[in-house]
Amino acid sequence: MTQIFIDADACPVKDETLRVANRHKLQVYIVSNGGMRPNLHPLVEIVVVDAGPDVADMWIADRVGKGDICITGDIPLAAKCLENGGRALRHNGDAFTPSNIGNQLAMRDLMADLREADPFRQGRGKPFSKADRSRFLDALEREVRAAQKDKNV
Repeated sequence: MTQIFIDADACPVKDETLRVANRHKLQVYIVSNGGMRPNLHPLVEIVVVDAGPDVADMWIADRVGKGDICITGDIPLAAKCLENGGRALRHNGDAFTPSNIGNQLAMRDLMADLREADPFRQGRGKPFSKADRSRFLDALEREVRAAQKDKNV
C-alpha cells in the first residue's frame, strides 16, 4: 500500500495531504523533531525524531520505497526518496523527478555558494499562495494514482 511521508517542519500543506490520503485510505507519517499536535486519525502517525540536523530526513529516507510519496521542500531528501524508488513533491505541487533532480541539486549548491559569498544579500522566497495550495492538491492526486500503479507493478 502506498504511504505518504510528510517532512513536517515548515510544511504548509499538511491538511491538504491528509484530505487526499483520507480519500484514498493511505497511511501518513508526519515526521518532525517536535512541536507537532497529536492527530487522532487512524491513518496518521506522528513521528517525533531526535533533535539534530537532517534526523527527520534520514528517518523518512530510510523508509520510503517504491510507490511511496514524500512531501518536502528539501532537495537532498527528495533525491534520496527518488533513489529508493519513491516519489517526491514540493509544497507548491512541483514534482521532483529523476530527470530534474540533478539540476535542482546543482542549483541548490550554487545558491548556497552565492549566499556564502555575500552574506548580506539574503533573498526571501515568494509567499505561499492559494494557487500554490490548489496546484499542490492536483499534483498530489496525480502522484497518488501514479504511486499506486507503481506499487502494483
